[in-house]
Amino acid sequence: MLRKSGAALALAAVALSARAGFPDHPITLIVPFPAGGPTDIVGRVAAAKAGEILGQQIVVENRTGASGTIGMAATARAKPDGYTLGLATVSTHGTAPHLFPKLAYDPVKDFTPISNLVTSPNILAVNPAFAAQDLAGFVQHVRAHPGKEGYANAGAGGVNDLGMIWFLQIIDGKMNSISYRGSAPALTDTVAGVVPVIFDNFPSTLPYVKSGHLRALAITGAARNPRLPDLPTFAELGYRDYDVTAWYGVVAPAGVPDAVRDTLARAFAQAVRDPATAAKMEDTGAFPLGNTPAEFAEQIRTEKDRWQRVIQQADIKLQ
Repeated sequence: MLRKSGAALALAAVALSARAGFPDHPITLIVPFPAGGPTDIVGRVAAAKAGEILGQQIVVENRTGASGTIGMAATARAKPDGYTLGLATVSTHGTAPHLFPKLAYDPVKDFTPISNLVTSPNILAVNPAFAAQDLAGFVQHVRAHPGKEGYANAGAGGVNDLGMIWFLQIIDGKMNSISYRGSAPALTDTVAGVVPVIFDNFPSTLPYVKSGHLRALAITGAARNPRLPDLPTFAELGYRDYDVTAWYGVVAPAGVPDAVRDTLARAFAQAVRDPATAAKMEDTGAFPLGNTPAEFAEQIRTEKDRWQRVIQQADIKLQ
């Protein structure tokens, strides 16, 4: 019995020593979307600074496909030692579980949340010729003309399409979803008046709002955005529970030791709050958060439950 106890203590000491020295070699961050896109940019900027803080390089590896779920599945299957991480999004952890019937991971059970790095709001905007001048007028117009108007989105079943579906559920309105392959063509047709309404991400929409080619009605998020200080949030206009915000957070496989998790969380939170790093993020329309593992875990659960309700009510199924 004493020999067994001694062996167990020795093993525990070795494990503790290994964790205390974490990290002692490079870390891989799996980004589940293509290089050059917003998720990739956030991942690379955060990884560079967090690696500097940790004293080890964080290598970004793009594993794309199936709306980000291939990369997330690879993250979930990795050894839970803190040396393989993934960059999760609202798509991979909020909507995908309800759109893919045979998803290879559980967004809650199969991961250790580290930190949600940044958030990026979305904007409801209209062509200047559209009848509504503000959100109240928009809601009134849509209710008065069910199924007569259309809205552009960057892809059927994407977060912006689902976000608009959710808002229409809230206001009991009906519009036609006009899907495009990405934000650029969707915005182009909205500016041209081919489709009168668009619900899209902040960085893509901002230039058109600033130039007057689109009229913004409301923005998601808890507070007004400093780059559009006169644009009210949905919350302050009465839709307090409506918040469709893009986010990019670091996760690890389930079972990562608490000490390793906390070391990573501190490094990434410190990274995104670094002034130079934060400025780079904000240039892409992403705004630093850097919350705790517990806060991020709760956020993932909330997003998963929220989108389940929206998708089930709309009876959305992948084609």
